[in-house]
Amino acid sequence: MFNAGWAVCVIGAHVACKWHKSMEPVVQEAMPQTSVVFSSILGPNCNRQVQPGMGERGGGASSGSRDLIFQDGRLTSGSLEALMEHLVPTVDYYPDRTYIFTFLLSSRVFMPPHDLLARVGQICLEQRQQLEAGPEKAKLKSFSTKIVQLLKEWTEAFPYDFQDEKAMAELKAIAHRVTQCDEENGTVKKAIAQMIQSLLLSLAARSQLQELREKLRSPVVDKGPILKAKPPAAQKDILGVCSDPLVLAQQLTHIELERVNSIRPEDLMQIISHMDSLDNHRCRGDMTKTYSLEAYDNWFNCLSMLVATEVCRAVKKKHRTRMLEFFIDVARECFNIGNFNSMMAIISGMNLSPVARLKKTWSKVKTAKFDVLEHHMDPSSNFCNYRTALQGATQRSQTANSSREKIVIPVFNLFVKDIYFLHKIHTNHMPNGHINFKKFWEISRQIHEFMTWTQVECPFEKDKKIQSYLLTAPIYSEEALFVASFESEGPENHMEKDSWKALREPDAAPSVHLQDHSP
Repeated sequence: MFNAGWAVCVIGAHVACKWHKSMEPVVQEAMPQTSVVFSSILGPNCNRQVQPGMGERGGGASSGSRDLIFQDGRLTSGSLEALMEHLVPTVDYYPDRTYIFTFLLSSRVFMPPHDLLARVGQICLEQRQQLEAGPEKAKLKSFSTKIVQLLKEWTEAFPYDFQDEKAMAELKAIAHRVTQCDEENGTVKKAIAQMIQSLLLSLAARSQLQELREKLRSPVVDKGPILKAKPPAAQKDILGVCSDPLVLAQQLTHIELERVNSIRPEDLMQIISHMDSLDNHRCRGDMTKTYSLEAYDNWFNCLSMLVATEVCRAVKKKHRTRMLEFFIDVARECFNIGNFNSMMAIISGMNLSPVARLKKTWSKVKTAKFDVLEHHMDPSSNFCNYRTALQGATQRSQTANSSREKIVIPVFNLFVKDIYFLHKIHTNHMPNGHINFKKFWEISRQIHEFMTWTQVECPFEKDKKIQSYLLTAPIYSEEALFVASFESEGPENHMEKDSWKALREPDAAPSVHLQDHSP
């Protein structure tokens, strides 16, 4: 019953490197309703390519437009140069907002944002020079307005592309070019000034969040001699802070939504870029900058270890039994809410070897509810049962009238795995050298769906006392967990006896980790 092996596969940073390659992503057909934040970027139907009344780019006469391939009115492939040209507006054309988001998201796989900005600026300059020399000079301001709109959508959807000084310099250079025609009432200049101000505020907020996380990163605390690792029985535990499984599940959901809300689409695309850099021995992605991904992954690990710590440090078997049944009920409530990430972390914690080996304790637990939870998270057939439950939560979210019903928090490591393998099983380029844009439509669709979920406002009242405990309570290291486990129920076979003997060596001192306090 206690299959600890599969639980470990979803624990730990950089899990993406360890997934088995036979696990293929599940492709869903329907597009969810867009969130308020992303409604200006992605429409309700992101599969279409040209919105009614928008027209084709520049009459479709350029060499670049001839390098775009459409199937049933949907862009499926094209040369990188043609795709870049398709991004830039003309006097009579403005790109579909779905295309803007998808191309800006996927382009970082092929080039850094500042290089794309430089090429966009060059295309803008070429079009401007044509307008100035031709009979349509009066349309120059209309063209400039569309360019500003494109830049505005870019800075709002991917503000952190502009943390790089080169990207910011390119943005200002393009802005300078398009404002040269704006001498009458300065409307274009005002729009650019507002765009730059909003961008700088977004960058400042991101920087402050990163600095705060660094300051609050907790050290490892040595608990001293190995046999003194276990705290007194009177020490406060989770049941002394919150004895209601539903309330704890709600507070876990609060923490999940707060943390996942800081993840940006480009953070998720960074995973692909990073893996490409490992494959090709060139650095396109900088994983050291993905603070949000690291913090969220660390939260899953900490919650799993906290569950194991709370169980293993209980001195009496009766208390350990009560603790296991409590966490089973919490995991059930998380499932009902749609908080699958916390549910998986809790199950993983109970399946860790120091907890799973406590046979005498488990024999007193009513395991029927736990069996149901493990059924939902059964890894066979690529977590088919979980995906069915996730699909049901997604459908509920799409038709929901309240924030409570809109909550969908997927198992994050499985979501990342799906994105990664969707990237790996489909090539970036077609045989003719074109970019396989059909692949990036699907990656964009899945990332957009995830971002829609992250924008849900948590409807539950926040309990600072409970959250403080969840985020700051000491958690045992792996060695300390085994010490506590063996002290509760002695070793039963030669392997366990050898482990217990090694743990009692004088130089073997377990550590107690404090949880990451980062918001």
